[in-house]
Amino acid sequence: MTVHHTPSGSRTRIFEVSTLYGAATLAAALDAGLFGPRDDGRRILLVSNNAPIPETAAQLPEMPGFDRVAGRFDRVLDYNREISPYHPGTWVPKPTDAILLRRLLARQWELGDDPVELVVESVTAAPAKALTEIFTDADVHVYADGLMSYGPTRDPLPQHLSCRIQRLLHLDLVPGLTPLLLSEHRVPARVVPMDAFRAVLDELTQAAPALPATPQGPPTAIVLGQYLAAIGILTEAEEERLHERMLRGAAAAGHRRVLFKPHPTAPARYNQALEKAAADAGVSLTVLDQPMLAESLYGLLQPELVISCFSTALLTAATCYRIPVARTGTDLLLERLTPYENSNRVPATIVDAVVPELGGEAPTRDIAHLSGLLTAVGYCMQSEAHARLRPEAEAWLAAHPDIARPPYVTRRRLTALQLPGGLRVIRLPGVARALRLPSSLARIPGVARALRRFPGARRTLRRMWRALG
Repeated sequence: MTVHHTPSGSRTRIFEVSTLYGAATLAAALDAGLFGPRDDGRRILLVSNNAPIPETAAQLPEMPGFDRVAGRFDRVLDYNREISPYHPGTWVPKPTDAILLRRLLARQWELGDDPVELVVESVTAAPAKALTEIFTDADVHVYADGLMSYGPTRDPLPQHLSCRIQRLLHLDLVPGLTPLLLSEHRVPARVVPMDAFRAVLDELTQAAPALPATPQGPPTAIVLGQYLAAIGILTEAEEERLHERMLRGAAAAGHRRVLFKPHPTAPARYNQALEKAAADAGVSLTVLDQPMLAESLYGLLQPELVISCFSTALLTAATCYRIPVARTGTDLLLERLTPYENSNRVPATIVDAVVPELGGEAPTRDIAHLSGLLTAVGYCMQSEAHARLRPEAEAWLAAHPDIARPPYVTRRRLTALQLPGGLRVIRLPGVARALRLPSSLARIPGVARALRRFPGARRTLRRMWRALG
């Protein structure tokens, strides 16, 4: 617990955070006055470690610069310790326990009778979901620390929660693009000023330890690993090859000194495979084996190129630091993401649309094009929640038949929603239910006739349906 001073206000705000990037976003919002003056109530920073095995992962309070961010708060609490032995990424209290937990935490955190406000990350998932269930009378502010703010809300929110959300705070990582997150509930979006965010990043950079020196000089290119195998998108072998492709791309662009920042949970053999690829390419490779924000590396090294698959850090490099960026493997990622509603789809779509392919030309699409694309993708991801977007999605898809295909929108999705670019369908009531097929498949002309005439036709149709993407 860290106490800095006693504010004069009677309100308590609880800021939930699980990453240093998110903590930097909150610090920038505070510095920009988005939560009022410093003495407008108490500020509690509630730190959550959502790693699969928190005990073996990097601890946020131990990361360089965290103490500078924590200085903006009156108290720092460890959420994992408070709810032990439960895991913060999965635990949500039973409704019957919420009142008791509210009283217990109010005593434990010395909240008294002060009104409480919550400032949380993803409001549809734990630990934010747990906090909103416990503090049922608290106003809620949501902050998005990455590209997911531009996508639709992952899960429907109950009315008793949606009506409490006051605003969405987000970074302007794609200038001119409006977030779709929580827009179905008419939640106003507020930009966290990028100059305030960059100032916080500079603080973290100043606190970062010195990087290992190399005889050849500092690296001129940075490769960011994301460990997509951990979330089941790629196999470990595929991700190894993806990293090697990034390294070879940097070498082909003339970079002889490359720094690889692996994901904190990536296996050590990734580094070994990349070291061999670097030796074969004649590249001097530095592997960063200490937890540090990618943005601190930008400030320390001032690289000439940043390469990754779909990391938010690509957009931070381009927007905050004006560093050239490149992507690779994003098209494969978009094809592999399942289900279609996967929350990573919008970040991957944005990176694919605005960041140049490694070794390729920069995209020439303007913000209007990107906005239309994300309207179409967002509607296809959550068509019921965003039914008002259908006319815009239809118009954009009809005007861009070359884009209305994988990897952005699958043919299966377009067919199921009867959108431009999908297969033409007719309605055959009851057929889908009788055959246990997707309703959109059973409406395709000739399906019922084929199923009657040809044995095994249903199995064949299932294969065709999967082939549509």
